[in-house]
Amino acid sequence: MKPAVVCVPGSVAPAAQRYKPLLDLAGEVADMRLKDLEVYREAQPPAGYSIEMELEGLDRFADANGLARFHLVAYSGGGFISLAYAATRPGRVISLAVFEPARIPGRLTDEERSFFTQLESKLAGLQGAEFMSTFVREQVQPGVVVAPPAGPPSAEMQKRPGGIAALLLAFDAYSFDRALLRSAPFPVYYGYGDQSHDEQALKAGVLAQLLRDVRVRRFAGVHHFVPPELIYTQEHVDDLVELWRKAERSGAQPTLQ
Repeated sequence: MKPAVVCVPGSVAPAAQRYKPLLDLAGEVADMRLKDLEVYREAQPPAGYSIEMELEGLDRFADANGLARFHLVAYSGGGFISLAYAATRPGRVISLAVFEPARIPGRLTDEERSFFTQLESKLAGLQGAEFMSTFVREQVQPGVVVAPPAGPPSAEMQKRPGGIAALLLAFDAYSFDRALLRSAPFPVYYGYGDQSHDEQALKAGVLAQLLRDVRVRRFAGVHHFVPPELIYTQEHVDDLVELWRKAERSGAQPTLQ
């Protein structure tokens, strides 16, 4: 039986775009399911939007697909959501692979808080294209040039500034005890690019101190906003397939919560 894998995207590209290279390279060996974020279900973020809405939406998605347990793959904002999901529902998660999660849920270290406070202050009051350009610029290494998207923004992309702002507020509001990650029974893979801001390496270090089974890999020539095919390369996908197979072989069956 193929590993069942649920893929959760970040706050910019929808799941079909984000994970097309992964589906192309791993679709023959895994049963891949794509789950878009609840924040983009409508043209505007839902009233009272919260991370709990995302976790409940992921529960509904898994139930509707008949998945009692599954592997999670996540990117950026979906990484925050998937870390929270896996830690609060360990009985459902066989393995977790994240690429540059937007944040780690829970109380921030002083170093994490410094970065996110600066980011939020720089985004405050900005809208539309100005918001997006600042959001992108602040998450790569100095001197890295990120090419703007070609053509006018699609109707889907026009949701992004409002959705990103709602996610940032929801991250701050979400109550989470990082100690839950210490007892996580599943293996975790953390990938990041060497052209992304140093906070990605910082978060990798934080997770390495919390998780009992974690592999961290830095990819050369990559940052948070390169096209998906430069992130989910054959080399990266081979790592994920190995993660899934190793976790399936371990056969760990933690108590459902």
